[in-house]
Amino acid sequence: MHDMQLSERQVEIAELVREHGFLTVEKLAGHFGLTTQTIRRDLNAVCDHNLARRRHGGIESSTRSENIAYESRQILARRAKQAIGQEVARHIANGSSLAFSIGTTPQVVAEALLKHDSLRVFTNNLNIAMLCCSNLSFEVNIAGGRLRNTDRDILGKGMESFLSSYMVDIGIFGVAGVAEDGTLLDFYEEEVRARNLIRENSRETFLVLDHTKFERAAHVRGGSVGEATKVFCNARPPENILKILAASGTELIVCGEEAVA
Repeated sequence: MHDMQLSERQVEIAELVREHGFLTVEKLAGHFGLTTQTIRRDLNAVCDHNLARRRHGGIESSTRSENIAYESRQILARRAKQAIGQEVARHIANGSSLAFSIGTTPQVVAEALLKHDSLRVFTNNLNIAMLCCSNLSFEVNIAGGRLRNTDRDILGKGMESFLSSYMVDIGIFGVAGVAEDGTLLDFYEEEVRARNLIRENSRETFLVLDHTKFERAAHVRGGSVGEATKVFCNARPPENILKILAASGTELIVCGEEAVA
């Protein structure tokens, strides 16, 4: 989609803007110790990737109530997602059967599992299916039906009958946002339906999410953070979420740099 890949600094700018909502050119220049001219070039690149938009004097986050393009979501919180993927891989044995939902974080988990052996993969996402096919010891099963062009996932009746047909060892799913009361949020009813079917047909469930999901609004409710067997996150969730996890017996696994603290 874009000729130029974002630099690590530009990715960090995108993540900072998504966290703070709006940042001035001067503040970013001071943060990175760079000239405003250099920062403006960075902002142009970030906006060209649809990760934010220019505003007078700075840059602002895209509307939080709308989901951004799949390619752009792959860039956001990349380091956090890789830390999550590497940690999840340590909790999965060779020969396991896995169901994957749509989403960029589950896809990063799939990437981290490519050195495993003889996994059985069930998914309604074409990106994850094609990725898993690169390991010749994997058995990959995919739902049939209409493919959603943007996210390359299959929704509808074909997805429902497919995900209902198997009982797997571990279901791995992400989420668009988590409400203050622990309710899981997505942008479309069919996304919630797919996630719920994976949860219902898995012996264990792994919810994978980066910390930005605790601040993100989405409008379709479905399930609770406390219904997962394990929650993998790159940072400690807010206190109210910690209480919900403790009360439900869900295991929290903090991944990456904060895991040492």
